[in-house]
Amino acid sequence: MAQCVQSVQEFVQDSFVPMVAVLCSDEAERLTRKNRLNFAELLRPFCRLTSEGHLRDPNNQLQVVKNLRICVTKVTPGAAPPSGSALSPGQRRRLDRVVLSCQPQEGAVTTAVAAGDYDLSFSATTPWFEAYRENFLQLMPASEHEFLNHYLACLLVVSSGESAPVEQFVKLSQEQHRIQHSGDYATPKWFIPNTLKYYVLLHDVSQGDQQRAETVYEDMKQRYGPAGCYLLKINSRTLPAEQNEQIPDPWSQYLHRNHPQSQDEDDVPAEENDVGAGEDRHSADTEGKRPEANGEESTTGPRGACLTLDDHDHIRQFVQEFTFRGLLPHVEKNIRQLNDQVVSRKGLSRSLFTATKKWFGGGGGGKAPEKSVGEPKNAGGLLYPPEAPELQIRKMADLCFLVQHYELAYNCYHTAKKDFLSDQAMLYAAGALEMAAVSAFLQPGSARPYPTHYMDTAIQTYRDVCRNMVLAERCALLSAEILKSQGKYSEAATLLIKMTSEDSDLRSALLLEQAAHCFINMRTRMLRKFAFHMILAGHRFSKAGQKRHALRCYCQAMQVYKGRSWSLAEDHINFTIGRQSFTLGQPDKAVHAFKHILTNDSRQTASQQGAFLREYLYVYKTVMNQTGVSLPNLPLPCIHSAATRVYFGHERRPAEGEKQAATHVSLDQEYDAEQAAVWRRLEERLAAAANGGTVPANFRPSQCYLDSRTDNLHHPLAVVEEPMVVEVMFRNPLKVPLALSRLSLLWKFRRHGHTGEDAAEETEEETAADQDAADHQGEEPVTTETILDFHLAPEETKMARLRLLPHRTGCLTVTGVVYDLAAAPVPETGEDEGTQKVESVPVSGKQDLKIRGPRLNRTKEDKMFVRYGPDRRLEPIITPPAPLMEVFFLQFPTALLCGEIRKAYVEFCNVSAVPLRGLRVASTHPDFFTFGGPAPPDPASPDNCSAYKTLALAAGGSGEARRTPASADNFGPASDVTDVPVGGDGGLLPGRSARLPLWLRGPDREGVHQISFLFYYQSPEKGDKISHRVVRHSVFICASHSLSVRASACPSAVAPQRQDGGALVFVDVENINTSEAGVREFHIVQVSSGSQHWSLNKCINPAKEKDCKVSSRERAKLCFRATPCKPPQDASDDANVFTFSDVSMGNELIVSSATPCGDFFFRCRRTSESRRADASRSGSRTPSGSGNPDEDAREELQRVVGKCNQLDLDIIVIWKAFVVEDNKQLILEGQLHVALQAFGKEATSLTPKQESQEMVLLKFKSEPPPPATLPSAQLAQLVKSNLQYSETHAHDFAANSVCVVPVCLVLSNCCWTDVDVTVDLRHKTISSEWSECSFTWVGQTRYKLTLGPRGTHRLQLRACFLRPGVYNINTPAVRAAPASPAAQYDQVAQRNGGPALVVIADANQ
Repeated sequence: MAQCVQSVQEFVQDSFVPMVAVLCSDEAERLTRKNRLNFAELLRPFCRLTSEGHLRDPNNQLQVVKNLRICVTKVTPGAAPPSGSALSPGQRRRLDRVVLSCQPQEGAVTTAVAAGDYDLSFSATTPWFEAYRENFLQLMPASEHEFLNHYLACLLVVSSGESAPVEQFVKLSQEQHRIQHSGDYATPKWFIPNTLKYYVLLHDVSQGDQQRAETVYEDMKQRYGPAGCYLLKINSRTLPAEQNEQIPDPWSQYLHRNHPQSQDEDDVPAEENDVGAGEDRHSADTEGKRPEANGEESTTGPRGACLTLDDHDHIRQFVQEFTFRGLLPHVEKNIRQLNDQVVSRKGLSRSLFTATKKWFGGGGGGKAPEKSVGEPKNAGGLLYPPEAPELQIRKMADLCFLVQHYELAYNCYHTAKKDFLSDQAMLYAAGALEMAAVSAFLQPGSARPYPTHYMDTAIQTYRDVCRNMVLAERCALLSAEILKSQGKYSEAATLLIKMTSEDSDLRSALLLEQAAHCFINMRTRMLRKFAFHMILAGHRFSKAGQKRHALRCYCQAMQVYKGRSWSLAEDHINFTIGRQSFTLGQPDKAVHAFKHILTNDSRQTASQQGAFLREYLYVYKTVMNQTGVSLPNLPLPCIHSAATRVYFGHERRPAEGEKQAATHVSLDQEYDAEQAAVWRRLEERLAAAANGGTVPANFRPSQCYLDSRTDNLHHPLAVVEEPMVVEVMFRNPLKVPLALSRLSLLWKFRRHGHTGEDAAEETEEETAADQDAADHQGEEPVTTETILDFHLAPEETKMARLRLLPHRTGCLTVTGVVYDLAAAPVPETGEDEGTQKVESVPVSGKQDLKIRGPRLNRTKEDKMFVRYGPDRRLEPIITPPAPLMEVFFLQFPTALLCGEIRKAYVEFCNVSAVPLRGLRVASTHPDFFTFGGPAPPDPASPDNCSAYKTLALAAGGSGEARRTPASADNFGPASDVTDVPVGGDGGLLPGRSARLPLWLRGPDREGVHQISFLFYYQSPEKGDKISHRVVRHSVFICASHSLSVRASACPSAVAPQRQDGGALVFVDVENINTSEAGVREFHIVQVSSGSQHWSLNKCINPAKEKDCKVSSRERAKLCFRATPCKPPQDASDDANVFTFSDVSMGNELIVSSATPCGDFFFRCRRTSESRRADASRSGSRTPSGSGNPDEDAREELQRVVGKCNQLDLDIIVIWKAFVVEDNKQLILEGQLHVALQAFGKEATSLTPKQESQEMVLLKFKSEPPPPATLPSAQLAQLVKSNLQYSETHAHDFAANSVCVVPVCLVLSNCCWTDVDVTVDLRHKTISSEWSECSFTWVGQTRYKLTLGPRGTHRLQLRACFLRPGVYNINTPAVRAAPASPAAQYDQVAQRNGGPALVVIADANQ
């Protein structure tokens, strides 16, 4: 149960107090009415004694009476007997008003309870229950089976101003005797026949005669004794109290608490200060009637206005004198008398009475059990006469209980209980059991436990046997309070729940609420039981008409069910809270409760959700009409703010005929993080190219599309007169459709340079779509688009794209959406007209778009606390007009053969009023397209049926190659960024357009390729916020196999300085096309080369076939001679000049150095070079510990070896294919590239697929690298040697025995690096098959020299012969090694040619 202000002992003691009646003369009543009080009310605040009283029990033991309170009430006799089993309707209404008037105060102190993960806050005290309990006990009617609420004494009050006060006392005494003994009145009840009469002389100090009053009082003492009368002086205040004077009013708390403002049974309104309404606790049938009031009663002013503090002391002293000198001695005397009567009369009377019952068929002689009582045949049981010994024992027990002699009272109750049970007097037995249990509990320091079974038996008897719910309720209230004080909350809750019934909703509601408090006050808190019984209490409060208490109970129970997945219970509670709040005039609280029903994922049926929605719309409409709020927040539909997407700019125009617009960015595309990173890298390259090669420090990538995955830390930039599209995600959580109308964005706008309210312009008037706003659209800073109808199906998620068109520069902030909400009509029958009317009337409201930024995780504070960054996707800055370009493509293919050349067109249109400049483009595949060189073929020429520039050849040509030098600078800078040649500076004027040819080349690898173009253009004025803008275009190209070209080269055996020296190039062509059924065969029309050092000379194919055809799965092999294209000394003149050598296989020559062949050559070359650079960088990465000298030596050696074998010759194979489509023959052209980097290494035109890297075992201990050694197989061909001499020589050996022949040794460097050479003439041949004896070299026999790149050196040697013969003089040993200043390498023996034979003849023969 809830906490009470009083302790349980005080509560029980105050529930049973001595009753004192009051009879006043008319003059005495008039004196008290000066204070707006009757005499009983005048004494009420002073009825609790502050000092101790004493009396002696029958054993002459002194008993101390502490904190005794008496109850003084006015006698109101009644003829009808009271109904002891139920309260009257008037009494019920009084209890209803008591509970209704006692409401929890706003801001009252609450108790916080934390149990597990529950945090509850509720009121620990329930003053409405205490007020109900106190008034209920006061309204208890007097009954025959107990004497606790019978009058013990009567105060006879007469004014000293009476003409004959003593006669008035006699009249009042006779009136009291008549009421008690005449038998004409059933109420009130009197405790004993000889009721104590106490005579009070009331003296008005301000108007009465003091001396006369003293005289009358002396006469009274002589007549009634000093202990039987009293002179009470009141009204000592002679002047009226001033307005600002504080007059103490101790009566208000008693009168207001116990007797609230009420209405009588005839619904006649009672005055607020009516003090007589229901004051008599024993007069049930007069409840609610106003007591007689004197005409002089003041209707205004405070109570006790004529009383001073001294008068208060006089009244308090009078009550103590009456209690100590009159009441307690009277009670002590009666206890002794009753004890003597019981002792002297009980034996005889008991035996006779029991024998009479046995003889005349009375109850059985056995005694009933104490803990369980069976229902007898007569539910009411028998009635005892007033002089019965059992009643005398009960009367003695009640007297002892009233004066706090609980031990004697318990013994008497226990004795009477046994007698009543044996007589089957169940009502009497239940009363004795009840009071015996209470007496046992109140005994101070007693070891006797509280007999709970006594109370349970009494309650069961009252309720089930006697059918008296009033007594059962009183017994339950007492027992529950006692159990609570002992910590037995579970037993108390069970007892209270058992007392609930259908006959009284108010009682059941209060008891269920107290049971709920018992569950939460247990040691192990039972929160769900607390909430469940709170809901039951709220339901019963609602049935009893206590709407505020019902709302409070539901709100407290909601704390337990909220957010615990009890969706059905939560919906029921919220719906009830909404209805009760609306009924009580709390519309805001009602709307808030209905919001929870509609926003949560409910599991209610569709019909129930429809009822919730209609109820909410009705309440919401009423709230709007009452509060006048124009756009409050609506709970439906649910908006996923984080999923809001924003697009800046015009939507993409659809394709017009052959024109295909650039894909750019749209809300129909899904965000791809990888693709976004690609676009960013391309834009950075373009920005760097436009700003001298470096990316500006303030560079920010263009963002025309924003969502939750983009970078939204900065304000996006929008342009005046360009729309802003906001896509909002709506979700209907209900199973019924929703109808939204007049849906638009809510925004605010602030001009640049202005702050404050003057600059802010709200759109609430504009979104209302009134005619005035439409007429002045031109004056508004932003035009808002409105969606007239927007329907959401049950549980549907749907996007709405809302547009804004800014007309001024400034700061625009989208704050939310505004719309009208209504329940969509459902084709169902049975709906009444009122429901249809609610559905047809929409309500206006809004929802805010509050987007939370990403979680911050940079600083230590960010990691310790939950912090989120800003998200400014809905806060664009509107900038001045900027250039806007649209890009269209014509004849753009979707499928190509690998290496196929196709010509398309691209059109650039400036659709803004601002010129643009600096038009550039970057692509993920820069080798896929080209705009052409400085002089591309004229696309408008009718004779130009080929993509290449061709020249006619004379019939029967020699087959020699045609060489053409070309600079790489003429084909654009060596970067991935291409300047678009639309004007002098790549600019377009407003409204102008330009169409350019665009050559495309199919990718070298088969498959589907996504190729991205990013067109970049700048504003004409520098310093604008939008410095540049971009247009994106993505296309998918399906590449099919065409030809596979493999090439290799080997050095010639002759010296490179000879005309027929150089290298042999072998080209292997295979037709690998199988997917295209229309491609029959490929024609190899030309083989070209491009290099800075080498060029193809001629085709040395032995077949001498001019036309080379390759059908499906056929192969052809071609052999060409390649020669160096420039001498070594000219290598450093122009590093960007390439020599193109064209070897035609037909009757026309294609100029490979022109567009588009040359463009694609250089683009593919740059792509392959960057790919090789990336591969070398990735392959050269070493683990930690780089700086190892052995590793550095190996890398240097590899570099030198690669330079020695370097070839750097690119082969271009140009082909044609004839395709038949739709009975038309088409000619396809294409070119394939093969990059020969080194001798002896085969290269192919097919791009190798990127294979996944194999797993490599980790090595925890690095092994030392092997020492740097020269690969002899590759370095044995660095230098070629050639002997020049006379092959036949005649000598006269007779004249001179020694023949000396001059020989010239020519050394040729075959590579493009310096070579250290050592020539040793002392080397001997292994075999001398050419001569029986050897010869010898004379002169210098060892040479050391260095040959430059591609350089030669001649050594003049002399061979000495002693006899004629045939000699092989190719014996010099030539060793060579790359010249490197960083390291010294061992020289490798070079391969020598065949034998060099010389014939020495004898001149004499």
